[in-house]
Amino acid sequence: MKRPSPVVYAGVIFCFAAVLALGKWGPVGAFADAVQARTAAPPGAPSGGAVPVFAPSEDLCEQAAREAPEQRVEPVDARIDPVWKAIPGYDGREADVEATCERIRSMGKDVARKAGIPWVYRPVHPAVGLDDLPPAPVYRGNPAKPAAAIMINVAWGDEHLPAMLNTLEEEGVAATFFLDGTWLSKHRDLAAEILARGHELSNHAWSHPMMSRLADSRQREEIVKTENLLKELGAGNRWFAPPSGDYDQRTVRIAHSLGLRTVLWTLDTIDWKNPPPDAVVQKVARRAEPGVLILMHPTDSAKRALPGIIRALRGKGLVPGTVSHTLSSERIEPPS
Repeated sequence: MKRPSPVVYAGVIFCFAAVLALGKWGPVGAFADAVQARTAAPPGAPSGGAVPVFAPSEDLCEQAAREAPEQRVEPVDARIDPVWKAIPGYDGREADVEATCERIRSMGKDVARKAGIPWVYRPVHPAVGLDDLPPAPVYRGNPAKPAAAIMINVAWGDEHLPAMLNTLEEEGVAATFFLDGTWLSKHRDLAAEILARGHELSNHAWSHPMMSRLADSRQREEIVKTENLLKELGAGNRWFAPPSGDYDQRTVRIAHSLGLRTVLWTLDTIDWKNPPPDAVVQKVARRAEPGVLILMHPTDSAKRALPGIIRALRGKGLVPGTVSHTLSSERIEPPS
């Protein structure tokens, strides 16, 4: 085998020297120095610790403070609508930066950064609430609130109520029961059970009359007698549902003078005609919208339709509950 000539050896040595020179004084050296400077620990940092090459541009709490104004949602005032009459207000919201930062610290910044800013909000109440409006009937909640009220008017019978109560308990739903005073006087124990199981008891007059046909004094008596029984049970009530939906402005004014708002309904299941339960569920699924007040009675049709009604409401993104919850201004945030 032929040995390389001295000229070849000299060429190799020259190339090696050139590489060393570039590494120390040329552009390669400048790049190496820049990388070393970027990865060097800042003054005062402990030695031997791993320092990330790319530090975050800002603290997550600083980011939350910067983005907080974008999280604000303005409240909606209560108003009198020419068609729907009294419509309650709805809370807005604003970001609570201090509480949000506290949540970030409790989660750990790395976890919070991966999950996104865990916002904490506080309510912004409307300037005008339902109680600020003049006496007017209520047919629905605020259309911006994804809630639905289940209102059950009770003036006769009790055989279907236990099953309806069990369904509501199984589904974790509270409803509002508007009780006729004559019925209530004969079913105090059952009414007390309804209340004890977390539901709302409200006023449905005493003897199921057509309120608009009564003199002022008789209208007042119908409401007061039932209200007294509700108070004996410990039910704190705000609502009066006129029997058969019959009322006039005197009814609204008299109820208001007794501290009660007159409530009707948005959607009538007409369950007292005992339609097929599937038809009732389909009607609710088709027509229910945010703020809907759904009228029911303790009938066999309602009893069998109730589970499907609750599922249909939830399927539309609505939170089923009481009249008080649906008509309150309390904000419902969508699931995160």
